[in-house]
Amino acid sequence: MQRYKSIISYDGSGFSGYQVQPNKRTVQSDLEAVLAKMHKGENIKVSASGRTDAGVHAKGQVIHFDSPLPISEQKWELALNSMLPEDISVLSVIKVDSLFHARFDVIGKEYRYVLQLSKKRDPFQRNFSFLFPYDLNIEAMKEASCFFIGTHDFTSFCSAKTEVKDKIRTIETIDFLLEDNFLTLRFVGNGFLYNMVRILTGTLLEVGSGKLRPEEMADILVKKDRRFAGKTAPAQGLYLWKVFYE
Repeated sequence: MQRYKSIISYDGSGFSGYQVQPNKRTVQSDLEAVLAKMHKGENIKVSASGRTDAGVHAKGQVIHFDSPLPISEQKWELALNSMLPEDISVLSVIKVDSLFHARFDVIGKEYRYVLQLSKKRDPFQRNFSFLFPYDLNIEAMKEASCFFIGTHDFTSFCSAKTEVKDKIRTIETIDFLLEDNFLTLRFVGNGFLYNMVRILTGTLLEVGSGKLRPEEMADILVKKDRRFAGKTAPAQGLYLWKVFYE
């Protein structure tokens, strides 16, 4: 058996998330269905760097799988892309050591959240950015984001549904990239909790709208209570951009 590491991208609009769910279309189920065809019905499990929610996109999701088929890396890429639906693309496939694990070997991730700052709705952007038609104080948002840099307990900024007990994470960078009428928030850290990037984004939007003051971020972190942070930003603006390994 050979282990393969693959980088994939997908448009999350048509999926109920990454992870397999009964009677729902997911990225993992589509990948495993194609691998089953290639292995004459044998179930080939795919492991990913982490799950993404319904409607969330990926530019650089990382997966791994094991296979006994004597296929070159280039032919793996061609074969998978020829059989997968058009909303999933395999960007690369390489052979890796059998000890490599797409999830447990992760040392960091980059997420991006795309906002469309416009008074008018663009129907071609409805699945790929969050339309925000109100005035924003981006400088206040930048000031607020500084409170999140470093190592903190992000209990206030993750879904109450999360089963993870350790909510301490390190954020290295939060950048604001403004191009035309699109504002992209770039988050880089050692890991992110369930809905964490979307809640951070929603909270920063409340700062930019004047509903919260930048200095209130420190108090919200200390309170460790989801109720004090902002709303969860919609899924369609979020992209898993890159996954980092040693």
